[in-house]
Amino acid sequence: MATDMDAVARAATRLAGAMDDGRPVAPVRDLLGEQDIAVAYAVQQELTRRRLTAGAVVVGRKIGLTSPAVQKQLGVDQPDFGVLFADMDVSAEPEVPSERLLQPKAEAEIAFVLGEDLVDGDLDAARVRSAVEYAVAAIEIVDSRIADWDIRLTDTIADNASSGLFVLAEHRVTLDAFEPRETTMRMYAEDIPVSEGDGAACLGDPLNALAWLARTAQAYGDPLRAGQVVLSGALGPMVPAPPGTRIRAEIGPLGTVTAVFSEKPELSHQPKEEDA
Repeated sequence: MATDMDAVARAATRLAGAMDDGRPVAPVRDLLGEQDIAVAYAVQQELTRRRLTAGAVVVGRKIGLTSPAVQKQLGVDQPDFGVLFADMDVSAEPEVPSERLLQPKAEAEIAFVLGEDLVDGDLDAARVRSAVEYAVAAIEIVDSRIADWDIRLTDTIADNASSGLFVLAEHRVTLDAFEPRETTMRMYAEDIPVSEGDGAACLGDPLNALAWLARTAQAYGDPLRAGQVVLSGALGPMVPAPPGTRIRAEIGPLGTVTAVFSEKPELSHQPKEEDA
């Protein structure tokens, strides 16, 4: 296998090519192995660095792999995280721009908005609870630059935790008004029920996921800051979201959030061969 530095550069270039060309690519685990978390995050950091250099703005993080079933599938015992950029927030747009997506799926989540930095001290569930200014209902549109969602742990971490876009509801609820772990969720596609779950499906409590992220972000030297948005992780199974789909999620006391996916011509996506 190539040296870590060479593997990081090649994997980042492969994934960046998928974003530039609008065509999924082969998995990057052939370059990174399947379990090397550190090298996978190095790829994510390199792609983040490239985006920041191009003018992107970080507005928060997303937490993934919060479901025990998905962790078991990928052979891990912890979540992962990705970076949220300002242009990923499509809440103000009348439709989710399907042309920006390759293989979208929708997840219903709680979005926490922080009122305080989470930089030092004991970053446990009680501390992060006090740092949350409010929560809103959210739909995360996950996406993969890897063809056919053929992912393992290093593929999804390197690919910014399979992030895409996100939609936030306007109704704000403080944590003294509800318990995230007791929140129930139902999601509909064209008014047909397609997913359901609750806060306990997210590491037992979405605040557990937030505490994990706070500690992990601190360890990576890029702690969570006041004003940032954190997507908790899915409250139930994700569902396909092809062009023309209308997804609605009802999330307990947080209310309803809707994402309408714009129409676009269907494309045939095939893995892109890496240059020799």
